[in-house]
Amino acid sequence: MRRPVIPIILCVTALCQAQQSIDTKPQGDTFKFETKVNVVLVPVLVRDAQGNAVGTLKKEDFQVFDKDKLQTLTGFTIQKRAPATQAAPSEMKPATPEAAAASPAPSPAVVPERYIVFLFDDLHLETADLSIVKRAATKMFAGSLAEKDMAAVLSVSGKTNSGMTRDRAKLTQAVADLREQRVYRPLGRACPDVSYYQADLIINKNDDGALRTATDEAIACANLDPRMRSQAEIMARSSASQALNLGEQGTRVTLDIVRLVAKKMAALPGQHSLILISPGFLTVTSEAIGAKSELVDLAAQANVTISALDARGLYTTGMDASESTLGGPMATQMKANFKHSSMTSNEDVMAELADGTGGTYFHNSNDLDAGFRKLTLAPEYVYLLEFAPQNAKPDGSYHKLKVKVDQNGLKLQARHGYFAPKTKKNQ
Repeated sequence: MRRPVIPIILCVTALCQAQQSIDTKPQGDTFKFETKVNVVLVPVLVRDAQGNAVGTLKKEDFQVFDKDKLQTLTGFTIQKRAPATQAAPSEMKPATPEAAAASPAPSPAVVPERYIVFLFDDLHLETADLSIVKRAATKMFAGSLAEKDMAAVLSVSGKTNSGMTRDRAKLTQAVADLREQRVYRPLGRACPDVSYYQADLIINKNDDGALRTATDEAIACANLDPRMRSQAEIMARSSASQALNLGEQGTRVTLDIVRLVAKKMAALPGQHSLILISPGFLTVTSEAIGAKSELVDLAAQANVTISALDARGLYTTGMDASESTLGGPMATQMKANFKHSSMTSNEDVMAELADGTGGTYFHNSNDLDAGFRKLTLAPEYVYLLEFAPQNAKPDGSYHKLKVKVDQNGLKLQARHGYFAPKTKKNQ
């Protein structure tokens, strides 16, 4: 199993002339998440029928339910964010490195009001999707950054880092340098070919159908006698174990890096926007769910808005010719079902990070140009609700949250829930 060191450097100074860097720990020594359920923070974005952010509500207008039980709000604040001023669409031109370099940069004496990090998930992005995303991001730099914005282009692998800057040429070049990284993905097609989603079903959920499908494929791809089914099942479990380990590591590292970036942004003055560009990834383990919950808490406390762009655009969940299986029609149908469920489940983490921090999730659209422009606009108002869970037990369960507001015609975007990890005594 490859266990590389994944470095990432993030500029954490307030001015573009000075830079400070930090490396993450090796992937094998990841962050320890310690989620506390004494207090739960719930960022809420409220919009009217026209889609405008509403900032006139009071504490008594809100109700928060934890597992359908009404909670008493112990804290209430309104985060006010000045909207960024964008260039008119007619003024937006594609920003090539040459054009960006030719245009004079704003005076470094201008004090930044907002810091934006564009974090590209090169660990999960496919080359075709990455190419489309890079073109859209390059166009975005021409008109979506205000004079008092500073931005950075980073990759989850740490191989791309522009530093925090106003220099659009640096940002554009950093985007151009992005490449797909297959550190936590199989280098070739295994026999049998088991996905992370199917592996989770086999190893963690003891799904007989998923194991049977992998076993049938093992018999076919290895040209085994059908009577050697026990040997084929061993092969299936081995492939599933490898796929599960790779998938879990990729998810863990990605969440670690998002958390690290958010933590570093919290040290900066002004507003903080983290934009995750990713096809999504699975969070199936209790560790990953806990890490996601911890990340939302950290972002809420640090006033970091996490938005997400689904780099797949309008995607299809159907099987193509290269994904056909040798296990027969039944196995092929099962694999198609696994792919469909996996691709839709990949969206969950991005939707929850955006909803849970007052950000925006842009998906189900091929207009990625519009997506980038939309995500660079921070909402003017975000409510931060706080409550102490009543009789909450650290039993390892997921607590689903529901937020209601005592006014008609309003649309709410709020945190989906939080994870209460088991204590050592309960483990």
